[in-house]
Amino acid sequence: MRILLLEDDQQLSAVVAEQLQKEGYITDCCYDGEEGLSYALNSLCPYDIILLDRMLPVIDGLTILRAMRQKHISTPVIILTGLGELKDKIDGLDCGADDYLVKPFHIKELLARIRALIRRPAEIVDTALLSVFDLTLDQEHRKLQCGDRSVILTQKESDLLAVLMRMPDKTHSRSELIWRVWGENTEIENGNVDNYIHFLRKRLRQLKCKTTIKTIYGSGFYLGELQ
Repeated sequence: MRILLLEDDQQLSAVVAEQLQKEGYITDCCYDGEEGLSYALNSLCPYDIILLDRMLPVIDGLTILRAMRQKHISTPVIILTGLGELKDKIDGLDCGADDYLVKPFHIKELLARIRALIRRPAEIVDTALLSVFDLTLDQEHRKLQCGDRSVILTQKESDLLAVLMRMPDKTHSRSELIWRVWGENTEIENGNVDNYIHFLRKRLRQLKCKTTIKTIYGSGFYLGELQ
């Protein structure tokens, strides 16, 4: 399960994210509405649940929520806010929120509300197929295709490339890639990530595609196009 947490109070965000990760949820954090909007509307990187603060800098939470619903993004949203008046709750729910939790809240209540949303029947959406630049990845069959050429990836190659394809404009550190692909308690080291990046680059050369994995020295890797 992947959760997007949009909360400008970085101390609160860190506490909530830590508890979510202990429960096994992959959690991305944003601290302002402008960045949060780009994450929430990114169809290549869908989330299972979004936790949304109403009072965000730059772009407020309800504006993000309206934009999501206008684009028919049905991801469940729990609004987290200090605005607890009845009118505030009605406004949030009418904008498309699935639940409304007033601060201060207990983390156990938040986790219970997340579990309740997870139990709801969800619309079936095919997210197994990722397309970026001239690449298409069928995650179910681990098939990577460019034009009429294709290769079959190993499971870890497919998992690693899927992370890069979901957010092609983001630089991913080695530690982040380890966490997302191998999990929090793995003994995999940074050098193993470099090995898999090397393998994937060979696969991309096999396909003769224009897409490549670029290195930002000291920072990590991102997906881009050959110049």
